[in-house]
Amino acid sequence: MTRLAGQVAWVTGAGSGIGEAAAVALAADGAVVVLTGRTVAKLAAVAARIGDLARVRAGDMTVAAEVAAIADGIVAEFGRIDIVVNNAGVNIPDRDWTRLRPEGIADVIQGNLTSAFLVVQAVLPAMRAQGGGVLIHTASMAGRFISALSGPAYTAAKHGVVAMSHTINMADCMNNIRSSVVLPGEVATPIMEKRPVPVSAADQARMAQSEDVGDLIRYIACLPAHVCLNEVMITPTWNRGYVAALQRGG
Repeated sequence: MTRLAGQVAWVTGAGSGIGEAAAVALAADGAVVVLTGRTVAKLAAVAARIGDLARVRAGDMTVAAEVAAIADGIVAEFGRIDIVVNNAGVNIPDRDWTRLRPEGIADVIQGNLTSAFLVVQAVLPAMRAQGGGVLIHTASMAGRFISALSGPAYTAAKHGVVAMSHTINMADCMNNIRSSVVLPGEVATPIMEKRPVPVSAADQARMAQSEDVGDLIRYIACLPAHVCLNEVMITPTWNRGYVAALQRGG
């Protein structure tokens, strides 16, 4: 398929997990994909999977100057940015209120919310100038529902990402700019390693996989310009929260 031929996509957090899967899916549909993350070796491995349509631009998405430099470099090289997958994110094991520390709060808020804002701020001028574009943000079910599982900092940050996405549509719908926020439930990605309680391989096999979310991101990117999928949830069929409630008889 080549529905995205001629388009340029920028994927942050592209070295693994959902970002990697999204980059591979977008390239499979013909988009040139710019891969960004902090670890060059991981990005290079993803680029090798994709081939000639991949470009590696490493950077820290919590540093405004680095974000702006990458966005400006994409525009300088290609003349446009059509698709942004705003996917960089982190969590920490010491996430509940009894163990949360100032440095942990900063890491989670900056890594999930500040980084997302900086990417949007960097690309909106180019999208306005070219007459449109689509931004796709990876939030979380924690961005809509509050529970103890994800921790207060991550929950607050992802709520912020959801709100941010909707404000983009409010501000720039007349500029043909569309903002979509994806709210995954449990997905078997490397971030699972940060869980305070390890998740078994059997449980991870029943979760949504990175490729499932990557395919959803590709679907959003391929929608016609007159359509905006504002917000969408994707969860495992075997939902561990539901199953636990059923087993308790609740």
